[in-house]
Amino acid sequence: MSAFDRAILIVLDGCGVGAAPDAADYGDVGENHPDTLGHLAEAVGGLNLPTLQALGLGNIAPLRGVPPANAPRAHYGKVQPHSKGKDSVTGHWEMMGLHTEVPFPTYPNGFPPEIMQAFESRIGRQTLGNYPASGTEIIRQLGAEHLRTGKPIVYTSADSVFQIAAHEAVIPVEALYRMCEIARELLQPPHHVQRVIARPFIGDSPETFRRTENRRDFPLPPPPNLIDALASRGVGVYGIGVVPELFVYRGFRHAERTQSNPEHHQALVRALASDCAFIFANFEDFDMLYGHRNDPEGFARALEAFDGMLAELLALLQPTDWLILTADHGNDPTTPSTDHSREYLPLLIYSPSVEAGRDLGVRRTLADIGATIGARWGASLTHGVDMLA
Repeated sequence: MSAFDRAILIVLDGCGVGAAPDAADYGDVGENHPDTLGHLAEAVGGLNLPTLQALGLGNIAPLRGVPPANAPRAHYGKVQPHSKGKDSVTGHWEMMGLHTEVPFPTYPNGFPPEIMQAFESRIGRQTLGNYPASGTEIIRQLGAEHLRTGKPIVYTSADSVFQIAAHEAVIPVEALYRMCEIARELLQPPHHVQRVIARPFIGDSPETFRRTENRRDFPLPPPPNLIDALASRGVGVYGIGVVPELFVYRGFRHAERTQSNPEHHQALVRALASDCAFIFANFEDFDMLYGHRNDPEGFARALEAFDGMLAELLALLQPTDWLILTADHGNDPTTPSTDHSREYLPLLIYSPSVEAGRDLGVRRTLADIGATIGARWGASLTHGVDMLA
């Protein structure tokens, strides 16, 4: 694999490529047995992804409409995630060299009284909900009562999250963010949930309620990781989308909290014109808008739109650039579950200087990505990872 002077890491949020060997440990069995891209392609009668097909996406796993390339333009393979969790934080942290060996706490029966009582005392009002639910479903269920009472809606999921939903006209966005900061302060071990998430919405009835793009994440601060190591060496890091939040904005020279795939694309174009040598972006529409809502048609449209954006990005790359495409977890929109899924993750590595791609096989951790990027600038990771070349 050729040397590089700039690395661009794009995470296709939720785009898994088949059940991982430990999927059963996460409840992903039976009717919830996942294969996000494979099942999606079948559900919509085939995907039309000429750019990803040329790179070698169809060489990683069978995909209807995306046949294997005879001469893939990228190195290709898949990753079996190592960390104990199937969510964005563990996935992104693992890419940067952090293995989560003990799962973060989850709350299938809601949060205990000591947490909720302390939270309600601090915010000065009672809450609604406090049970696992889909974000769109819980505002349909409780949104009208929230409008009447002003009580924020608290809920969780299969992930380690404390989510607070509130109508923007009832609890202004900045006030909702302050509630999330309070929750983050309260949620300490053993209740150290991975993320507190603000989920603002608008609308005047269950039929018109919809979440806005003013979501904000309040994760636990990560231990020292590749981003810190690069920053300490003077390497500019440019974070796009949810990425800076997942690392509490630490170590980034530039950070853009863009909120949709088209916005992420425009931020990437700006990043390529910057002085940063590592660009780290998350494209979350696949997961947030379609995976969690069991909408395969919308998921497919988003992938096809991304494929067009990707073609534009490839034309902007320099000969010594590396573009790395992967995912953080799965989110199969064709199963009854609306939660993330434990899956293998795609891996494509492209550079204009690569004449022909090769099979990278099955990697045993996403940290191989970080190890390879870090080695370019003398930042070593010590989690038993392997170089990609």
